[in-house]
Amino acid sequence: MKLLFDENLSPKLVNLLADIFPDSVHVDRVGLGGKTDDEVWCYAKANGFILVSKDSDFYDKNLLHGHPPKVIWIKRGNCTNRQIHLLLRNKHEIICRLNYDEELGFMIIL
Repeated sequence: MKLLFDENLSPKLVNLLADIFPDSVHVDRVGLGGKTDDEVWCYAKANGFILVSKDSDFYDKNLLHGHPPKVIWIKRGNCTNRQIHLLLRNKHEIICRLNYDEELGFMIIL
């Protein structure tokens, strides 16, 4: 299962979560830093990623266009990388369910 972290999340999350989300990347590491949401969306779709973001843009696109890609929207205000790291680690089982359930297209983490 591969996660694609949006620009609004730290690239450090890739290494922090590599043991449970191998092959995950940050948009900056694949040449998508500063690109449009449409370009990031298309990359995620073409390469089998679940998009992870702190803003609603990809959630909105998911509602309009369906999936893939699937989306995880971290709906939290200011929080540390550690808090996001622990949130995703603690939600690993649910994220796995999102990945494998054909009916599910998004997940909101509060």
